[in-house]
Amino acid sequence: MTFKTVVANRIHQPVLGRLEARGPVDMNAGDTPWSADDLARRCSDAQALMAFMTETVDAALLARCPDLRIVAGALKGYNNIDVDTCTARGVAVSIVPDLLTEPTAELTIGLMIGIARNLGQGDRLVRGGGFEGWRPTLYGGSINGATIGIIGAGAVGRSVMRQLSGFRCSRLYVDTRPLSPDQETEFGAERVDLPDLLARSDFVVLAVHLMADTHRFVDAGFLGRMKPGAYLINPARGSLIDEAAVAAALKTGRLAGYAADTFAFEDWACSDRPAGIHPGLLNSERTLLTPHIGSAVTRVRQAIENSAADSILAAADGRLPETVVNRTELLETAWP
Repeated sequence: MTFKTVVANRIHQPVLGRLEARGPVDMNAGDTPWSADDLARRCSDAQALMAFMTETVDAALLARCPDLRIVAGALKGYNNIDVDTCTARGVAVSIVPDLLTEPTAELTIGLMIGIARNLGQGDRLVRGGGFEGWRPTLYGGSINGATIGIIGAGAVGRSVMRQLSGFRCSRLYVDTRPLSPDQETEFGAERVDLPDLLARSDFVVLAVHLMADTHRFVDAGFLGRMKPGAYLINPARGSLIDEAAVAAALKTGRLAGYAADTFAFEDWACSDRPAGIHPGLLNSERTLLTPHIGSAVTRVRQAIENSAADSILAAADGRLPETVVNRTELLETAWP
């Protein structure tokens, strides 16, 4: 039986070869995501789709893909995939639950250092020809001696805590599920409530999933409760914040800086997503912005792609991988 796979973004050749050994593969070899119509057309006779955060897998797409058996997400967060509709149509949805954690936490530390030490401004000064030797300028903050507040003690939040152990800093965290006493000791972390964390933290790190109750939860009220002159770090999802409110807080000096790797316009599943990054963030000297490179480590990306490929190849053999998020529901049916 022919097993066709559609790969919605470019992947490494060894991973592509694994999929091609099982059946025809239609891969997007460019840098621009396919339109919804183009994706649906390509998937109309496919059994598998390797999806990324640039794809919206919804009822409209699935209605045009009668043979689809699995959507293998090369991602961790999957709010761009309508899992309920997939389940109703007997389509498995798999994710990559853990490979993105360490590189994302590593970049988070880099963003903290970069925004506090004015690395972006310093680079522009040197490249612009304005550097004539040491001057008493571009003084900033430091992680050492600071209080770091981490909102979310999931995998990324815990990894950030662990990687901060090399710095002389205090660590606070907020989560509805507390760490174990042993973990709190290991990470040197203290659980507090959100108002306390915001009032005490020199750096606030967002490490939560994008859900209905976290959509734009970082608003003017949230920012007003932060310690004046603190830094806000967002390696998670752009729509966690109200970008206009953050831009306003930067302009008034309430925030010392904002560093982000993700932006609201990327959240394709949000009907109110903006067309681009707020100009108040782009034009501020108090921001450090990276182009969603949290997991952009070559060996890590290839491992993520291989994990998604593993799920597709398992489905081709009629097996449900452990990383299928609707596994329990599908096992109650005659899948595949």
